[in-house]
Amino acid sequence: MDQSRRITIIFKRNFLIMKVIVELYGATKDLSNKNFLEFKLKNKSSIKDIKFEILKLIDRKFKGNKNYKKIIKNSAFCSEDDNIISDNYIISKNQTIGIIPPIGGG
Repeated sequence: MDQSRRITIIFKRNFLIMKVIVELYGATKDLSNKNFLEFKLKNKSSIKDIKFEILKLIDRKFKGNKNYKKIIKNSAFCSEDDNIISDNYIISKNQTIGIIPPIGGG
């Protein structure tokens, strides 16, 4: 295999795109007419990256609604196996993540 082909393969591998579905619960259901949001993110993205994408969506679709942004910033996220995950949790494959908004204002 020549050097340029090897570099191309490595480059593509490092920038693989994953499909991440974020299931919506509670107040976050207002963000979509479906019960989920779908994002295409680069490989090894984190929950922090998902939050950033959701905040961008709120800016675009809801004119930066501060209440929606506050909900996202204060929400917990859970993995496919229903464990609470931190902002640093790395997503390494196509995955479904749940967003759990605060209940009763906190």
